[in-house]
Amino acid sequence: MPGWSEDDPAEAWPALLASCSRLARQAGWQSVCAAASALGRTPSSQQARAYFEQHFVPWQLFNGGPSAEGLVTGYYEPLIRGSRSRSSQYAWPIHGVPADMLTIELGDVYPELRSMRLRGRIVGNKVLPYWTRGQLEERGNQVPAPVLLWANDPIDLFFLQVQGSGRVRLPDGKTVRIGYADQNGHPYQSIGRWLVAQGELSLEQASMDGIKRWARDNPGRLREMLNANPSYVFFRELPASDGGPIGALSVPLSEGRSIAVDPRYVPLGAPVFLATSHPLSTRPLNRLVLAQDTGSAIKGAVRADFFWGFGESAGREAGRMRQQGRMWVLLPKGMKPPR
Repeated sequence: MPGWSEDDPAEAWPALLASCSRLARQAGWQSVCAAASALGRTPSSQQARAYFEQHFVPWQLFNGGPSAEGLVTGYYEPLIRGSRSRSSQYAWPIHGVPADMLTIELGDVYPELRSMRLRGRIVGNKVLPYWTRGQLEERGNQVPAPVLLWANDPIDLFFLQVQGSGRVRLPDGKTVRIGYADQNGHPYQSIGRWLVAQGELSLEQASMDGIKRWARDNPGRLREMLNANPSYVFFRELPASDGGPIGALSVPLSEGRSIAVDPRYVPLGAPVFLATSHPLSTRPLNRLVLAQDTGSAIKGAVRADFFWGFGESAGREAGRMRQQGRMWVLLPKGMKPPR
């Protein structure tokens, strides 16, 4: 694994202990999590390295055939402005989960589809797909979903949905943390790629900053752009805390040491060695991370979303990150990958 000897695995230790809080009772993980607990919360770099080399086997991931490289993007926890009450300034709803949305677990009938879910709604005696982003907007207050907060900027709200969690600064200066609760069941479609296909931006310009600039310059096409992505994320309000946002593993994410993965190929909670590069450069970014989150756009074996942390600087790095990388999942000795 390139860069293994240069990385400091002790920096991933808090993330490992967070994973073990969920994995410690699962078959195959008891002994490795017990050994991690025995080393305490702050082992030395040498102790951490010896621990991983003694207890884990690295399995390189491939995207079918001989392809060992895949896409590595970045995400972060944004801060947007919002309010508890609607006004001309705060006019964009941040919805909770709709009361009429059904979740159908396909794995209950087809075990091979255990990771697949459908969202729908009942119309007469039929189950139809749930509303798309554009349809939800058209229905307005007819959507039976609670409004948690009102945002002051539709673009900031859109990117908060893309990130899956964030913080909302209220007019009185207080901050509310919200996190992913559910999604309308429609596949994520990149508005950056839509803008490229429309001839509005080049591929190099289609970063988060580039998309925001285009939206400010083309307010008349804002809804058209946003509705090019039919996916819509619903949120829940989270307790105030000092840690990172809660990922799919139900533990706080660690800045620079957590990634989102496709759980069909990488078990949630597992250590992963990621070999990629920093945004817009060839400078190596080779480090041990923990698979603690998922995402609707994260599909495939060699596919990761790197968590940069909270705030503007993290957002800049995340928005520019679209690198190639390789991945090794570290599994306890005797355990084999899902596929």
